[in-house]
Amino acid sequence: MSFSSLGLSAPLVRAVETQHYTSPYPIQQQAIPAMLQGKDILGLAQTGSGKTASYVLPILEVLQRKAPTQNRAVPILVLVPTRELAMQVAQVLQSFAADLPRQVKSMAVFGGVSVNPQMMKLHGTDVLIATPGRLLDLVDRKALQLSEVEVLVLDEADKMLHLGFKEEMEKIFALLPARRQNVLFSATLHEEVAFLVADMLHNPIKIKIEEEAVVPELINQMAYQVAAERKGPLLRYLIKQHDMQQVLVFASSIRTANNVVGKLVKNGIEAAAFHGDKSQGARTEALRRFKAGNVRVLVATDLAARGIDIKFLPHVINYELPRSPKDYVHRIGRTGRAETSGEALSLISPDEEHHFKVIQKKMGKRVPMTPTDDIDLARF
Repeated sequence: MSFSSLGLSAPLVRAVETQHYTSPYPIQQQAIPAMLQGKDILGLAQTGSGKTASYVLPILEVLQRKAPTQNRAVPILVLVPTRELAMQVAQVLQSFAADLPRQVKSMAVFGGVSVNPQMMKLHGTDVLIATPGRLLDLVDRKALQLSEVEVLVLDEADKMLHLGFKEEMEKIFALLPARRQNVLFSATLHEEVAFLVADMLHNPIKIKIEEEAVVPELINQMAYQVAAERKGPLLRYLIKQHDMQQVLVFASSIRTANNVVGKLVKNGIEAAAFHGDKSQGARTEALRRFKAGNVRVLVATDLAARGIDIKFLPHVINYELPRSPKDYVHRIGRTGRAETSGEALSLISPDEEHHFKVIQKKMGKRVPMTPTDDIDLARF
């Protein structure tokens, strides 16, 4: 199945191809046509299933047929539980929208930073990605209006409830127009999510994607216990001591990826960053140099790494763990291909140990853990 068969126009299909998506994930196959038809959707899917693109792409398609927003009445609202997810969704949307005929203004708003710059930029926003608390703060300051929202997306609804946003979400629902399209994604459908389904959705299309966790047997997995401040030196130690010549390193944020690259280069290890803040040309050139052996280490974020396909990649290192077990499997699955063994290493700080146990349980495989307190990293 192709993206063009899902009802997306030629410019958007080209945008998808530019981002190296070859074929739609199962959730995208079902959600994209349903959203384009204006139907409500209940999607049960884990992180890493491709759900972000499953609502971002039809949103962009619909906006191509509409005039740009001229005021502070936002037509598309995406609610998310965390700053990190807000930034990730905004990055996905902007990467697809970059070369579309009708420019789309999108913005992510969240707490923990000054509200004033967000207020100043809100005018004319087509798609607003927001955490509930900051959204209500902006409404209270009369920086935006929710009375004309046409599409409401709740991404990771279960996490929003776990983080105590139920009261805020009820306040937001009261500010929205009754007639709107509603899309709800959740990893689970426990009782606490059921009230959202009852309040939001009208005859929804139900989509359930079962999580898979198949780990290729040719991957040799190892983990290292390390204090967070020793991760950088340990990474450089492992690369040098084991003479790794082609290493794909995963970081959880653009900022961390840039910092890791800077320290690697400073210590004489040729490295490049591969993430959404880099232009398509810069990412293509970094990948070309990495494949050619001119760059020893490529440091990537999960989102950008969709474009990385290397047949005989020997080493993958998790500098930080991903949010879901499925993302972990996707990461390490980039080695051990084409009947060639590969090595996947993870640097585990104390606050990541519980999450790593969850990943191993979901994966059905125990990963040996090596302490590193006795390793002298002073020279690295």
